[in-house]
Amino acid sequence: MSGLLALLDDVAGIAKVAAAQIDDIAGQAAKAGAKAAGAVIDDAAVTPKYLHGFAPARELPIVGKIALGSIRNKLLILLPAALILSAFAPWAITPLLMLGGSYLCFEGAEKIWHLFRPHTPHADGQVLNGDPTHLEQQKVAGAIKTDFILSAEIMTIILSNLDADQGIWVEAAALAIAGIGITVAVYGGVALIVKADDVGLWLARVGRWSGTRALGRGIVRFMPWFMKVLMIVGTAAMIWVGGSILLHGLAELGWSVPYDWIHHRAEEAAHLVGQAQGFVAWAVTAFFDGIAGLAYGLALIPVATWVINPVLGKLTGAKAAH
Repeated sequence: MSGLLALLDDVAGIAKVAAAQIDDIAGQAAKAGAKAAGAVIDDAAVTPKYLHGFAPARELPIVGKIALGSIRNKLLILLPAALILSAFAPWAITPLLMLGGSYLCFEGAEKIWHLFRPHTPHADGQVLNGDPTHLEQQKVAGAIKTDFILSAEIMTIILSNLDADQGIWVEAAALAIAGIGITVAVYGGVALIVKADDVGLWLARVGRWSGTRALGRGIVRFMPWFMKVLMIVGTAAMIWVGGSILLHGLAELGWSVPYDWIHHRAEEAAHLVGQAQGFVAWAVTAFFDGIAGLAYGLALIPVATWVINPVLGKLTGAKAAH
C-alpha cells in the first residue's frame, strides 16, 4: 500500500511539473508571438492580393492551401533551423534578425516610394486567362514563397524572445505553438476579410429587415476602405518593426548611440505628460524607430534594384523582379 501511495505521489509530482511546463510554454509562446506584430500584419495585408481574379468559390480553398504551406514552412523547415541555430550558433540570431529587419524596412519603404514613383504593374490580371487550375497553383506557390520570407522573420523574432535556459523541447514547443497560433490568426483573418464583401452582398440581397440590408450595403462600401487602411497599417508596422530590430541589433553588436538617443527622447517626452507615460514613451520610440527604418529602407532600394536583383537574376537564370 505504501508503495502505491508513493507511486501516486510521484505521478502527482510529475503532473505538477508537466502542468507548470505547459503553462511556461504557452506563456513564452504568447509573449514571443506578440513581438512579431509587424511581420504578422504585413502577412495579413499582403495575402489577399493573391486572390484577385479568382471566383469567390475558390477564395477560401486558396487561403487554406496557403495556410497549410505556411505551417509546413514553419514546422518542417524553419523550426528545425531555429533549434539548430539556437544550439550551435546563437551568436547568429542577432545578425539574422537584422537581415530580416532590413527586408521589412526595404519592403515598407518600397511601397511608400512607389506611391510617388509608380512602376509598371505586373500582369496580375492574367489570372483570367489560361488554365485556371494551373494559374491557381502558380498563385499559391508564389504566396507560399512570400510567406516563407515573412515566416522566417517571425520565427527568428520568436526565437530571440524565448528564454534560452528552458531546454530544447520547451523551446521547440513554444516555437511550434507560436508559429501555428500566428498562422491561424493571420489566415483566419484573411479568410474573414476576403469573404466580408460576399457576406455584405448576401445580407443586402436577402436580408428580411431594412436594417439588415443596410448593414450589408455598409459592409460592401466599407471593405475597400478597410483594405486600404490595412495596407497602410501593415506598411507602417513593417517599417517600425524593421527599424526597431535594426537599432536593437546595432546596440547588441556594440553601437548603441541611435538606440540610446531614442530611449532618452522617449523618457523626456514621457516626463512631460502627467498620464499615459508608458504610451507616450512607446509612441515616441515607435516614431523614431519608424523614421530610422524608412531612411534605411529607402537607402536599400537602389542597392536591391541595381545590385541584388541583377545578381539573383543571373544566379537563377531568370529576369530580376522589380
